[in-house]
Amino acid sequence: MLNLNDDIIIATNMRNRSYSKYSNYRVGAVLQAKNGKRYTGCNIENNGIQSICAERVAFCKAISEGERDFEKIVIVGGPKDKETEKCLPCGYCRQFMNEFVDKDFKIYTVYKNNVEEYTMENLLPHSFKL
Repeated sequence: MLNLNDDIIIATNMRNRSYSKYSNYRVGAVLQAKNGKRYTGCNIENNGIQSICAERVAFCKAISEGERDFEKIVIVGGPKDKETEKCLPCGYCRQFMNEFVDKDFKIYTVYKNNVEEYTMENLLPHSFKL
């Protein structure tokens, strides 16, 4: 199995930085480019409807710095002050990520003592791409 220990620690630390005072659902993510550089994100809510998910924060940081080739993302999430639970990208994040990755891009969700691996194709089958 791929060694994800450092990524799990980073994503967990990002989860702790979440600003999620409305849902109390905290998510942290670490996105790794093919060159090995990592970009982090956490979910950021507001009292309107325009919150942003951890995955998109990480992608936006990377893309704004000129990164375009991505290998994987590791996601850790769950209710505040509770054990982590299976947390996969929402539909909006899946479509957003699909713009910048290939079908074999790896998505890892880490919860309790589990690590599950998915590909973009698993999570967004039959996607539309120009």
